[in-house]
Amino acid sequence: MKKRTLILSIMILLLTMLLSGCIPGDGSYTYNKPAGFLSGIWHGWIAPISLIISIFKPGIRIYEGVNTGWWYDFGFYMAVISGFGGFSLSRKKKKER
Repeated sequence: MKKRTLILSIMILLLTMLLSGCIPGDGSYTYNKPAGFLSGIWHGWIAPISLIISIFKPGIRIYEGVNTGWWYDFGFYMAVISGFGGFSLSRKKKKER
């Protein structure tokens, strides 16, 4: 069981690293083509990874500055709240004896 959990954790980590290529502040968005709602959701989900990367690369941010406004904000905050709230739901309570 532990081996399966370790393999699953490594696969999730590798997949997260692969998909973090669409990180905010990487220069892929312009004023002619700003980040929208779906980009906001994605950036909200990878916000903890963006935070860690931004420590080592000053051009990377958690939040994309070039965005569509309200819709990007809505997607970003919706993903942040649902993502971090999911951590508390996955915790198991210990049984009292």
